[in-house]
Amino acid sequence: MSQAVTSATKDDIRAAYLTAEDLKLAVSLLYQAYHDDPVFLEIFNGDKSDYEQRLRSAIREELNAFWQAKQPMVGLYLKETMVGVACLNSRQGGVTADRFWHWRLKMLLGAGYFSTKQMIEKEEKVLSEVPMKKFHMLSFIAIHPLHQHHGFGHYLMAAVNTLLDEYQDSEGVAVYATTDKYKEFFKDVDYQFIKEVAVGNVSGSLMIHYRAK
Repeated sequence: MSQAVTSATKDDIRAAYLTAEDLKLAVSLLYQAYHDDPVFLEIFNGDKSDYEQRLRSAIREELNAFWQAKQPMVGLYLKETMVGVACLNSRQGGVTADRFWHWRLKMLLGAGYFSTKQMIEKEEKVLSEVPMKKFHMLSFIAIHPLHQHHGFGHYLMAAVNTLLDEYQDSEGVAVYATTDKYKEFFKDVDYQFIKEVAVGNVSGSLMIHYRAK
């Protein structure tokens, strides 16, 4: 790890799969992290008064879909406090971009038809550019605002890399980074830049961490 973690020791920090009781807090962390994300601002119309409600609803239903499909969602804990979360999914694991019918129904009710359609199209566009056949997509990642810039992100990504050991057929992890801050972070944790991918009026970097051979 290249950054020190203030007064915490390594013994205070652990990573674990999320439990059902963790999902609500995970949604809250991700909502804070993606509130100003360019892609979500465009998809959910950031200038509208109901933007925050629809964004929170969409993240909640995404995590519910991942949970139902048993996709890996990892929490980072400082003692008993969740300080970070990372959510992955794999097309081979049953979570495709169009999801299953009850997810789509809930998304339509919470986020609206146009936003749901855009979200599905965004994911399809990014996935189609990934130069791997079997892989995981890092769909969401967040560190609590009070614990940022102290190395927790590196601990969380180390947990994501370790998770690959449990999925031997996965070639690696792909991520779509839409801000310079995220691009630099993923570069720092050994993600390779593949190409720029435009989603609507927003352009982001497709980056990949390949499984160690």
